[in-house]
Amino acid sequence: MADSDYAPTKFSDPDVTAKGETRASVGWTGLKTLWLNTGTLCNIECANCYIESSPRNDRLVYLSRADVRPFLEEIDQPIEIGITGGEPFMCPEILGIMEDVLSAGHSLLLLTNAMRPMMRPRIQQGLERLATYYGDRMVLRVSLDSHDPAIHDAERGEGAFEEACKGLKWLGERSVRVALAGRQALTEDEAAARAAYGALASALDLSIDPANTKHLVLFPEMVARDDPPEITTACWGILNKSPDDIMCANQRMVIRRKGAGRATVTACTLLVDDPAFEVGTTLAEATAKPVKLNHPWCASFCVLGGGSCSA
Repeated sequence: MADSDYAPTKFSDPDVTAKGETRASVGWTGLKTLWLNTGTLCNIECANCYIESSPRNDRLVYLSRADVRPFLEEIDQPIEIGITGGEPFMCPEILGIMEDVLSAGHSLLLLTNAMRPMMRPRIQQGLERLATYYGDRMVLRVSLDSHDPAIHDAERGEGAFEEACKGLKWLGERSVRVALAGRQALTEDEAAARAAYGALASALDLSIDPANTKHLVLFPEMVARDDPPEITTACWGILNKSPDDIMCANQRMVIRRKGAGRATVTACTLLVDDPAFEVGTTLAEATAKPVKLNHPWCASFCVLGGGSCSA
């Protein structure tokens, strides 16, 4: 998905908005979720992908177990580890990374489209084994752009909905814990969206409560040419929101850029191309300073949209 279009003076100064007001920032409250981005390569190319993953986009390369282990060693208590992409099951070392996370005592949330990469025999066998040993701490969250097959396929390609449903059924039949990630259409209210996704889950015999926000996450629809307001320090009181509730208060993401000598950490799971949000090479360094909300998506996805990638 292309970046939003906005006036050149907006989102240009990290400290001050175009109106001269103090830009809001988010301080660190402690690690709730560490995300591992296994790379931007994906088996499909969605029209509205937040980070433009595709079969050709390798600007973020596959993570290895060696990339991940130093970050796991920095964590001194069990937390949630999220794995995203791209499509994580394309990463050659994904099963080993999952086992390293789970064997260290963390819970694991892996985001997948549940399509062909997941359905390869090697991956299926690995998932069944991991579910046997760590099933109570492992959740696969499957992304569906809509509960309507036609809308989903318009986004992801013909037959994508049917293929994802086959993957979901395979997971459910093997008692792998599953959640869904959907989008709420701009013309659809939340109750209607949850009811429709719930009906789909029932048809697939999945143990999902659509009213439970951990079972079904609905992301705000992102409009490419949207022009959201800049978030100022006064906005917290106006909106009755706390910076502690924003994703970058307690989440970070590990990435490895193509050609880079090592993995690094970003403050946001969405903003992998903005150097201002690449905040360190260790978790200690990456959490030392507040994150300045100097991007349109800080407003549209997080503050105004209420979005969060974690459970």
